[in-house]
Amino acid sequence: MNAHVRKIIHCDCVATCNYEARRYGIHSAMATAQAVKLCPDLILVPPNMEKYRVASRQIMDIYRDYTDLVEPLSLDEAYLDVTNAPHCKGSATLIAQEIRRRIFETVGITASAGVAPNKFVAKIASDWNKPDGLFLVRPGEVDAFVAALPVKKLFGVGKVTAAKLHSLGAQTCGDLRDWSIDKLQQHFGSFGARLYDLCRGIDYRDVNPVRERKSISTEETYTPDVPDLAGCLALLPDLYEHLLGRIKRNNAEKFINKLFVKIKFADFQRTTVECVGYAPNMETYRRLMETGWLRASRPVRLLGVGVRLSDTETVEQLSLFDERSERATH
Repeated sequence: MNAHVRKIIHCDCVATCNYEARRYGIHSAMATAQAVKLCPDLILVPPNMEKYRVASRQIMDIYRDYTDLVEPLSLDEAYLDVTNAPHCKGSATLIAQEIRRRIFETVGITASAGVAPNKFVAKIASDWNKPDGLFLVRPGEVDAFVAALPVKKLFGVGKVTAAKLHSLGAQTCGDLRDWSIDKLQQHFGSFGARLYDLCRGIDYRDVNPVRERKSISTEETYTPDVPDLAGCLALLPDLYEHLLGRIKRNNAEKFINKLFVKIKFADFQRTTVECVGYAPNMETYRRLMETGWLRASRPVRLLGVGVRLSDTETVEQLSLFDERSERATH
């Protein structure tokens, strides 16, 4: 991609954008219409999820050549614990450099890396020299590095919490260190204890290579919108086949306990319909889709089908963004 051409990957909203586009104030999750207003010459690129998935698998395979302790956060991001890795004489920095080189040679894309003693600091460091950079925070540098960070960089601190911290006089993590844990908990409840640790660069979380998965699903966004129920039902077989493939790849057949359909209408209203079921069934999905569509009876932007799993299985789940999807039921 030409760095001087303003491009975004889009559907209803901006999935990602290059740094040239970001200079215009465009960012991920922004409505496409708003992005075009900010930059009328913007080039819109349709997403190609299959390319993302192929690249993600290649990248994850490279990670696992160096350690089994890989915790994926999204299709293109992961934590790696290389504490006991024998490669590159045990140097985490050299391992990161080699991984970045291999990703570029194998996948053809650049990668940024952060090297640090814990997950929180490593994540911050990985954003420090983007794009195509590496940033190292040694154990003895953590204290000063974190002290200078704005409080909005802390995990779990969004706009509302950041505004509250600012109003209370805390602009940086160094400012926040003047507060006792009791004072933090008084203002922020149980999250106060987490803030107390993070503003000091303390993060005890291990890299967890396995995540509990509660559902498996596949979904598709359609442009233009699907006009009616007949159109939705015509798209169901393809979604169903994709779902069967995902279930098989995750060896999850015997852990299914519910079937569900998700619909997002053109006005962004969402609905989810589910029922008890122990194996995917096309006729059941047809009934669920009919029920869901009749709740609004209008054009559809997104369709999804899936299964919910019992709590006895752990499998890996990845998404394009490091987000937890909300279940919205009409």
